[in-house]
Parts: sequence; C-alpha cells; structure tokens
Amino acid sequence: MATKQINPFLKSALEFGPVLAFFAAYLLLKDNAYVIGGREYQGFVVVTAGFIPLMLVCTGLLWKLTGHLSAMQVVTAVLIVVFGGLSVWLNDERFFKMKPTLIYLLFGVALLAGILRGESYLRKVMEGLMPLQDEGWMILTKRICAFFFGLALLNEIVWRTMSTESWVYFKTFGLTAAVFVFFMTQSGLFKRYALEADKD
Repeated sequence: MATKQINPFLKSALEFGPVLAFFAAYLLLKDNAYVIGGREYQGFVVVTAGFIPLMLVCTGLLWKLTGHLSAMQVVTAVLIVVFGGLSVWLNDERFFKMKPTLIYLLFGVALLAGILRGESYLRKVMEGLMPLQDEGWMILTKRICAFFFGLALLNEIVWRTMSTESWVYFKTFGLTAAVFVFFMTQSGLFKRYALEADKD
C-alpha cells in the first residue's frame, strides 16, 4: 500500500504528541502517589499507564491516515506495550526506562547484521528520502549503527545513575536533540555521495 500524504503538522502531532503529553503529565503528577485497587502507584507509573493507550491510538491513526508505518514505529509501539505494561503491572518504573535501550540495540544489531553481509538495510527503508551512492549508504549505515549503540549505552548510564526526573528530561529532549545533531553532522556525506540528477 502506497503511503498517503497528510498534513505535516498533523503527522508531527501524532508522532511527537504522546511524548510531549507524557512529559507534561509527569511534571504534573511526579510528586504524587495514587492508590488504585488497593495498591499505591507513584506518578511516573500512573503517567506510563496513560501513555500506553495514547501512543497506540496515535500510532493507529497514523497508520489509518497514511497507510504506512515504519519498522521503528511498529517496534517502538510493541516495546512500549511490553515494557510499559511490565512497569505498570509490577509497579516498577525501571522496565519503562529500559525501553529506549532495547529499541536502539535492536536496530543497531539489525544494521550490523546487514553490514556483515555487505548490505545496507538502512537503504531499503530510506532510499526514497535520500538518494545516495552505494558507498555513501554503507558509510551512513555504519555511522548510524554505531550511533544507535552509543544511544543505548547512554540511556543505560542516565537511567541507572540519575534521578527519574533527569531521565524524563533526557528522554524527551536529550535523545531527540542527539538525533537532530547527528544528522546535521552528516551533511558533508550527503553532499559528497548524493546521486546527480539526470542531466537530460
């Protein structure tokens, strides 16, 4: 099924809205505890419980409107349900904090598997967005693979050594900024290995 074009603002709202809503809800509820079903839950776990269905609804709407979901969006949704659900069920915020680590490790390993086979799996999903020469795709794939492993390690360091509030800020803004900065630093590669337009 071909991807349908939708309003870019709506697309951004569906993709990033749940994360911003999680951040805002956490700031409001972080210092509170709630007794539900005779069990006490801290604000972080309560916000996580609300985030799971919100993320699923937004992902479902994105699929319905565009007719397409990327592999990362699907894997992210699955891991949110699994690890978010474990955090709520076991009343342990650590599981949800592990989720970014697993996401980056999974995609890092997938890219590494392709690299070892002499292929760029990244090219298969992004070729329409960035037409590059074969060598350019392999270089970019290797860099993104290393970047994913680096983000996985960084997330582990942050959630294991810092406060929950610090991790929430890091997850909401730090990881997003890291991805933005990474791709900004690849501009030289994009220019060097870009496919020339047909002169005719």
